[in-house]
Amino acid sequence: MESREGYLRIGELARRTDTSPALLRAWEQRYGLLTPARSEGGFRLYSDQDEARVLRAKSLIAQGLSASEAARQALAPAAPGGATDVVLVEGLTTELRNTLDRFDEGGANQTLDRLFAAFSLETVMQDMLLPYLHLLGDRWASGDATVAQEHFASSLIRGRLLGLARGWGSGEGPSMLLACPPGEEHDLALIMFGIAAWRLGWHVTYLGQDTPFDTTQQAVAAGEPALVVLAVAEGTSLDLHATAIRSLVRDVPVAVGGGVRPEEASTLGLRLLEGDPVEAARSIER
Repeated sequence: MESREGYLRIGELARRTDTSPALLRAWEQRYGLLTPARSEGGFRLYSDQDEARVLRAKSLIAQGLSASEAARQALAPAAPGGATDVVLVEGLTTELRNTLDRFDEGGANQTLDRLFAAFSLETVMQDMLLPYLHLLGDRWASGDATVAQEHFASSLIRGRLLGLARGWGSGEGPSMLLACPPGEEHDLALIMFGIAAWRLGWHVTYLGQDTPFDTTQQAVAAGEPALVVLAVAEGTSLDLHATAIRSLVRDVPVAVGGGVRPEEASTLGLRLLEGDPVEAARSIER
């Protein structure tokens, strides 16, 4: 099928945006939402900007706007500084939420594929996945999202991130050991931190969720990392593990990210990582 590099036939555009070709043609004719180029054979070919406008229009319609008003806003001139990217981010983030809410594994993975293809991994983690996960937590707390939806979304995103992390143990820089303390199951932010650190050159060893301190201590003795990083959820206290942590700190520098109070981190001899996981990895690099 004839096409040009960087352009899509209408069938592929329909698949990417989860919109029927008939509706795309209608939006093109009624509102001028799409501005296709033409192949040598006369086929309509659609650009990334067309995809972004369709996703933006769908997002606005889902918020209650009419199709005509949604198209008008989606066609508004892009402001300097990457407003087109903002449109694409908003549209894809909405698609990700919708597919995850309805347990559509294939659709969610396709949307993630498009995010990872369009933006850097750091951008996807900072600007899409972290805000989505924070919103999901708020929705779960308010009853707007079910436990099943929260578990499904977290599990799928965790799997994709770990897939992207393959090879993080082959970094040629200093070695870093990552772990969640005993009882801590929330590790998505720690995985993102490890990916960001690896992409900055660190050699990453990941022990995962609910790791006993004697296991961490054994890994330190075997691998002699330059740094251990612990991650805990917001509002978690490490007082229960104070003795084990002080023993660990005697052998290796230890940093902690998440919800630990600064004074508690200082008392235990821990370096407190602030900001999101990508920012924290950059602060360690500096």
